[in-house]
Amino acid sequence: MCGITGYIGTRNAAPILIEGLCKLEYRGYDSAGLALLHNGVLDVKKKKGRVAVLASEVQSKPFYATMGISHTRWATHGGVTDANAHPHISSDGNIALVHNGIIENYENIRKFCESKGYTFKSQTDSEALANLIAYHYEYRTNKDTKNRLLEAVRKALAHVEGTYGIAVLSKFHEDEMIAARKGSPLIIGVGKDEHLVASDVLGFAGRANRVIYLEDGQIASITKDNCEIITMGNKPIDLVVNDIDWELETADMGGASSFMEKEIFEQPKVLENAIRGRISDDSSTSVLNGLNMTPNELRQVDRIIFCACGTAWHACMLAEYYIEKYVRIPVEVEYASEFRYKNAPLDKSTLVFVVSQSGETIDTLEALRESKRKGFKTLAITNSVGSTISRESDGGLYQYAGKEVGVASTKAFTSQVLISLLVALYMARMRDLSFSAGKSIVDSIISLPEHVKNVLKLAPQIKQIAKKYAYKHDFLFLGRLGEFPLALEGALKLKEISYIHAEGYPAAEMKHGPIALVCPECPTVIFANTEEIIPKLVSNAQEIKARKGQLIAITDTPESFEGLADDIIALPKVHEAIMPIVATIPIQLLAYYVALERGCDVDKPRNLAKAVTVE
Repeated sequence: MCGITGYIGTRNAAPILIEGLCKLEYRGYDSAGLALLHNGVLDVKKKKGRVAVLASEVQSKPFYATMGISHTRWATHGGVTDANAHPHISSDGNIALVHNGIIENYENIRKFCESKGYTFKSQTDSEALANLIAYHYEYRTNKDTKNRLLEAVRKALAHVEGTYGIAVLSKFHEDEMIAARKGSPLIIGVGKDEHLVASDVLGFAGRANRVIYLEDGQIASITKDNCEIITMGNKPIDLVVNDIDWELETADMGGASSFMEKEIFEQPKVLENAIRGRISDDSSTSVLNGLNMTPNELRQVDRIIFCACGTAWHACMLAEYYIEKYVRIPVEVEYASEFRYKNAPLDKSTLVFVVSQSGETIDTLEALRESKRKGFKTLAITNSVGSTISRESDGGLYQYAGKEVGVASTKAFTSQVLISLLVALYMARMRDLSFSAGKSIVDSIISLPEHVKNVLKLAPQIKQIAKKYAYKHDFLFLGRLGEFPLALEGALKLKEISYIHAEGYPAAEMKHGPIALVCPECPTVIFANTEEIIPKLVSNAQEIKARKGQLIAITDTPESFEGLADDIIALPKVHEAIMPIVATIPIQLLAYYVALERGCDVDKPRNLAKAVTVE
């Protein structure tokens, strides 16, 4: 998985492809390559490392062509080598292919191709598909038809098990590129006398403002001035062209030293965007028209399931906390990757939410499809307009957080939590929550951006704390109720970008195992912002200090931890509804500054990709 870009038109393709790869590099980055086609010659360059390595190679040996495909790789099959980088060329030299996804039956395909005389240079599953297309092109298609390449790709894909987003060139077709998808996003940009292909619209930002979203099971034949789409069953599809608002998609650092820094510090604005237009005239509830459900339909819901992965899963845990507290109906939070394989009993009055920043997370997408297959109303919370999840869900809410480029999610998490709170408020006011209680929550929501802005002013203090602990090898994060998900999220952020082992637990569970880790070399971060359980958390702190553990307290009651905590990050006292969001900011800053102190690349942590489009 990672980034695909393609170009066919009248301009020099190489600079356009390289530019697109640079914009997509945040998705994954262990190697990169491109293939250019001109006068029957496929010129391929691919190098392990960042896109800059490939760009230097291309500039040193320029090759003019008006069509080409390119790719940044995040390794699945085979190590990080030049040979395993994309594009892959069939052994007969005819087919060039870039591929996102995983071909589950590639070993069988490889054995078949080898039996037909095709050879292999890489360890990848993708090369097997390149050779299979070459086989079908040579032996299974009509040599006189103008659709020969399209037909070869269609026939080859009929044998593929797994997921793919592909772009294909043939040295015999200098005016045609083929693109196809199943489970891995692929988008076609429509320009004047040119078309572009990318796995994310950011790949051709500023070059095309009209796009065609390929759906699963669709194959496109693309020329510089035309695009035709068919199904796997060879049925033509009517084109649907959408306009793109690049203000929502543009990603630049805006003067910050990294995207992660920028995205942490723009959270007050992001939260304002999530609130805007979603508060009722009487300021007692939220307005959520995107759910596409009537008040009566929502009142019939007596169980909600949230499905997500990673940081979004932690946001769902806070959704569970909010909905059970205010709406008073049971909520379950499922890992999306597990939900589709479970045979969980679901009542007909169950509502399902899926949450995904990118709107393309494959496990979450498949959970959505499984839910719909079983007849359940399925809604989405996503940050990506036009994404597959947003198109396939029955309704939902956009985050309007702007493009999040840093691999470790920050602003997307807080906006997901805020939208979950708005959902809880909306449903609670339809049931038992009073006007005054609703207005109190709304007032707190309106004040949230300002509180976050003030907490961000603690950055210099948190930076000094980070320097103190940056070279520890283990961390514990503890919290209770609405702050237990923050303990999980804090641990995830720290290990994602600093590579320090960290774990999050409910504070009361510390005595049931994790306390064995407490020592001077394993600091503990404790969240203590819920008044009725502060004494319990102080007891936890005393147990940690008795074992010579170092303690960082994130609390709105700093006086309770004087003499106990080695470092205290004092938060403002705010309404309990917004405290989890306010308390998130310090752990994002702590992880960020620890990673900087250790010399880590905060935007592109090792082994991770932004959009996980393979299972």
